[in-house]
Amino acid sequence: MDEKNFLAEKFEDNRTHLRAVAYRMLGSRSEVDDAVQEAWLRLSRSDIGSIENLSGWLTTVVARVCLDMLRSRKSRREEPIGPHVPEPVVSPENEHEAELADSVGTALLVVLETLAPAERLAFVLHDMFAVPFDEIAPIVGRTPAAARQLASRARRRVQGAPAVPDADVTRQRRVVDAFLAASRGGDFEALLAVLDPDVVFRADRVAVRMGGQAEIRGAAAVAETFKGRAQAAKPALIDGAVGLAVIFGGKLRIALNLTIADDRIVSIEAVADPERLGQMDLAVLNV
Repeated sequence: MDEKNFLAEKFEDNRTHLRAVAYRMLGSRSEVDDAVQEAWLRLSRSDIGSIENLSGWLTTVVARVCLDMLRSRKSRREEPIGPHVPEPVVSPENEHEAELADSVGTALLVVLETLAPAERLAFVLHDMFAVPFDEIAPIVGRTPAAARQLASRARRRVQGAPAVPDADVTRQRRVVDAFLAASRGGDFEALLAVLDPDVVFRADRVAVRMGGQAEIRGAAAVAETFKGRAQAAKPALIDGAVGLAVIFGGKLRIALNLTIADDRIVSIEAVADPERLGQMDLAVLNV
């Protein structure tokens, strides 16, 4: 058997699984077909000898393709007001795919359509296909802990609670505004008041090259780092949670993902990598 036929056979072995992942991500027959076809094209152009786990590799590729499609769908100006309405997965004569449609349920798909793209991916891959957060994190451009948080917010929505309740957003905004004011004003004590004693700050490699530190631990050290800074930062909704966007010359340079618990900041992640910034669902909030 030549390599092309071998690849085709292995791909067909995974097709049903890939369609299941794509359908839960997209809820659209035509888009599912497009995503699976794109996965085949990428496989056919790849060195299969370097792929240790073909099923996992294909799942990751389909997930990335679906994430891009969801973001494109969300950003299109011509998209109708309201959520995208899922389509039945197939025509009734295809028994296997009809079972797939029944196993998902239109009601669940409608709820999934209300999630941010990164939240939907994290929830679908982890809760429906048992993909570890360590593998989900690179797909959404987050740390494993942040990917876990995305799935948790999605899970609450699926279970009937708002993805991020208004009260939580309001509370997060108060904490973020207090942090921002203390940072800009150089108020060390006010910074300590809004930081958890065990707060951890982490920065990606691009942020470190811009003059930051890779990791800082403890409220005093983090407060000293941010004292008198954040002049260009603005409150922003980042993947459904309130954080900070650092903007220079009208361009997003750094996003600060904040994890808030009990009205204190417990972790800060500085993201400056352009690719990761481009993957974020980010909206600057009114001051």
